[in-house]
Amino acid sequence: MRITDFDIYRDLLKDKSGLVITPDKSYLLDSRLNPVAKKWGYESIDAMTNVLRAVPPKDLVNDIVEAMTTNETSFFRDNKPFDTFKAYVLKYFKGQTSRPKRLRIWSAASSSGQEAYSLSMLLKEEQPSFPGWQFEIVATDISHEILEQAKDGLYTQFEVQRGLPIQYLMKYFTQHDDKWQLNPDIRSMVKFQYFNLLDKMSGLGQFDVIFCRNVLIYFDQPTKKMVLENMAKQLAPDGLLFLGGAETVLGITEAFKGVPSQRALYAKPDSAHCSPSAPVKGTQALA
Repeated sequence: MRITDFDIYRDLLKDKSGLVITPDKSYLLDSRLNPVAKKWGYESIDAMTNVLRAVPPKDLVNDIVEAMTTNETSFFRDNKPFDTFKAYVLKYFKGQTSRPKRLRIWSAASSSGQEAYSLSMLLKEEQPSFPGWQFEIVATDISHEILEQAKDGLYTQFEVQRGLPIQYLMKYFTQHDDKWQLNPDIRSMVKFQYFNLLDKMSGLGQFDVIFCRNVLIYFDQPTKKMVLENMAKQLAPDGLLFLGGAETVLGITEAFKGVPSQRALYAKPDSAHCSPSAPVKGTQALA
């Protein structure tokens, strides 16, 4: 791909999604955008690029962004965050008797829904220990296509074999031919909606927990800072933020601080989670 053509896609992706793509990743443009060019009837990516030089159709731009930002995911990915959610996060909120019995969670850049559904299954398992509680999971993504797929909760044999405990598969899924679909009670716990992390977040409301894992690695420093500080505005005063294991807030923003002894878990600096002189209630594992 010519440098001038690469620059067009680099700038478009940065402007529309925050994704930073470097020249050494230009091969991804060829592999992911060839299907887009064919869908739109262009003979080649070069022909599609010529259209982008003028005033391209909005739907074409959306298809290009979706093709480049759809990322791989799996059920209970990395395991540790879900262990922390159960042993630390749920225990903490259960111990806050002055709070309403409600937990609102945001799964940002949720892709095909495995993270959000992993949380819904975990919460379903813990529900007997939370009588009278309401759980709400909001899952957002920039891809309309992947959101429609996620809403169906329909997964291949390969997808359910990656990280999903066999007892959850038997308990919460129904087999349809060669695929598995999550049961309605689990699907109903998750609300999927389109959202671009570059947009204002105030319309999403306040959250107690935000999962934004393995997303910031695709952004440059100013974009990371903007996203994190906007998320801080939508997080409850004692709310918690999960990032990916390779991600950090250090050197980016002071809106969050790492929770001591909890990997990839962050809170507002003045919250009880980060105060050494004010131990957080209920940090032992759930019974």
